[in-house]
Amino acid sequence: MTATRGVPFVDLGIQTRIVAAEVRERWDAIVDRTAFVLGPDVERFEREFAAYSGSRHAVGVGNGTDALELAMRAGGVGPGAEVILPANTFIATAEAVERAGATVVLADCDDDYLIDPDRVAERVTSRTRAVVGVHLYGQMAPIARLRDVVGPDVLVLEDAAQSQGAARDGSRSGSAGDIAATSFYPGKNLGAFGDAGAVLTSDDEVERRVRQLRNHGGVAKYEHELVGTNSRLDTLQAAVLSVKLRYLDGWNAERQAAAARYAEIMDGVDGVDLPRQLPGASHVWHLYVVRVADRASVSAALAEAGIGHGIHYPAPIHLLEAFRHLGHDAGELPVAEGQAPHILSLPMFPGITADQQEHVVEALVHAVRRAPVRTAIG
Repeated sequence: MTATRGVPFVDLGIQTRIVAAEVRERWDAIVDRTAFVLGPDVERFEREFAAYSGSRHAVGVGNGTDALELAMRAGGVGPGAEVILPANTFIATAEAVERAGATVVLADCDDDYLIDPDRVAERVTSRTRAVVGVHLYGQMAPIARLRDVVGPDVLVLEDAAQSQGAARDGSRSGSAGDIAATSFYPGKNLGAFGDAGAVLTSDDEVERRVRQLRNHGGVAKYEHELVGTNSRLDTLQAAVLSVKLRYLDGWNAERQAAAARYAEIMDGVDGVDLPRQLPGASHVWHLYVVRVADRASVSAALAEAGIGHGIHYPAPIHLLEAFRHLGHDAGELPVAEGQAPHILSLPMFPGITADQQEHVVEALVHAVRRAPVRTAIG
C-alpha cells in the first residue's frame, strides 16, 4: 500500500467545507439585520447546546477560560476559597481559579490521565469550595466519585473543553456536575471559527448570575447588580456553532472509529502504550495520546516523516513558571510528572483516512524502534 507522505495533526478544512454554505447563509442574515451582539442567534444556540448536553441552561461566553472563571464566580468561588484541580491540565483551568480570586490546590491524576478522587480526598480542607474534574482528551473525569469524596457542600465543576458529546455512567459531558465550562476553540470537537465558550448548569440561580457576569454585571442595559466583565458569545460564532452542532455526533463517531483503527493497527506493538476507553464511558477522542520512552527522538523522526503531532501537556501546572508560587517541589505529584515526559498526541480528526493512520503508525513504529530507549513507560 502506498500512502501519501505527510499527515496533518488536525485538518479543520474538512469540517469547514461541509458547513461553509449554511454558515455563510446564516452570517448573511445576521449582517442584513445588523444584529451582532447577543440576540436570537445566540439564544438559539444556547437552547440547542443545553438540550444536547442534558442540562437546563447554557450561557454563551467569549471563550473557555472566561467560562471557567464565570462558572466559579457564579458558584460562589472567590477570595479565601480553595479549588482542587488536576496537575495535568491546560493552564487555563488554573488561571481561572486565580482570576476568580481563589487558591489553586493540585491533586495527582490516575493512569488514564484523569483526576484521582483518592488524591482529591487528601487535599480537602475546610476552605475547599470547589473541585474541578477535567474531562481530558475526550474522556470524562469520575464526577460521581468526586462528589462522594468532597460531599454535598463543595461545588463539582466540569472542565468540559475537550469532551463535547462524551458520556460516563449515564451522564453527558456538561450535565454530570453542578456546573460545567466548555471551550469552542476551533480545534475542539465542537469548534467555532474563532474563540467562544459556554457555561452549562441546571441551577436557575447560577445561570442568572453567569448571564449577569458575562454582561457587565446585568442583563438589562445600564442595570449593573454585580461587577462583571464583557464576555458575550459572538453572534457570528453562535451561528457557526448552531450549524456544526448537528454534525457533532457524526464527527465524534468518526473519531471513535479512528481510535479503534489506531488500536487495531498498533495492537502488540512494543514500545507504544495506548490509551483506553474506561468501562461505562463514551470517549470522544479529542486527542489520541500514546506514551513512548524517548519522546524527543520519536518526535524528531515523526517531524522528518511529515507526521503532525503534539504534546498535551509538556509539564504539570506546578512545574510551570507561572505557578511556581504554589510551592510544590518536583516529585510531589508523581503520576502526572511521570506521564508528562512521555505523552505524544497523534493525528486525530473527523475525516482522517485509514491510509493516513497506517502511515502515521508506520512512521511511529519506525521511530520507536530506532530510538535509543525503546521500552515505553507504563
